[in-house]
Amino acid sequence: MGELDGRVALVTGAGRLRGIGRATAIVLAAMGADVVVTGTGRDPATFPEDEQRQGWRDVESTAEQVRAHGRRALSWVGDISQATEVQRLVDHTMQTFGRIDVLVNNAAYPRGHDRVPVPELDEAVWHQVLEIKLTGSFLLCKRIVPMMIQQQWGRIINLSSVFGKQGGANTAAYCTANFGIQGFTQALALEVARHGITVNAVCPGTVDTARMDGLGRGEAWQQTVESIPMGRPASDEDVTGLIAFLCSSAAAYMTGQSININGGLVMW
Repeated sequence: MGELDGRVALVTGAGRLRGIGRATAIVLAAMGADVVVTGTGRDPATFPEDEQRQGWRDVESTAEQVRAHGRRALSWVGDISQATEVQRLVDHTMQTFGRIDVLVNNAAYPRGHDRVPVPELDEAVWHQVLEIKLTGSFLLCKRIVPMMIQQQWGRIINLSSVFGKQGGANTAAYCTANFGIQGFTQALALEVARHGITVNAVCPGTVDTARMDGLGRGEAWQQTVESIPMGRPASDEDVTGLIAFLCSSAAAYMTGQSININGGLVMW
């Protein structure tokens, strides 16, 4: 018997081979959940070499890995920052599975164009960073929380960052979105605490995923790694171990928390 037998989980931003979303989908399936995975429908021509070599098919490949664990899976492509798209996603999930018990808000704007000084930050990029991270999480919770209240059980995990606890140069949009996620987490946790629903944020530091490929693995990467007290970046499995814990009965009394997982880089 798994901790999440009979439960249904929805994980956004789960199309990368090397990513927190895919790894989360797999660990929740291993815990017994059926899983819905969302992505943006990336152009295969933009896939990194390891995905191209494997014939990776974005969220559908993640769904296949969920099914390999003996669980049902549903893949969905769309824009979670749009209310009509979110309603379409939730409706499709309910028609397929009839319930949603776990929501992992992992989707985020790709690292890159947002990493510039404020005077150089394009307004459209600013809006996209906030819309995907904050508005997307809000819209999904707005639609799904009433179902969890009716069920009197739910687990919501919002992916934030250590940059939601401390600022960093050239990361204004990213910091703003992740600081906001932690405030949203606390507010929502207070609203639903009497309904068997927990809401927590996970705050990774540097995670060795495809999202970080733009840095390369040269000098800049090594400097980043050397700044971590444990001397290594997190793996996606490191982060999903915490997410799995937050979905388990062992974490039933934890809510409204923003939990660091960063090798000791930030300790508050």
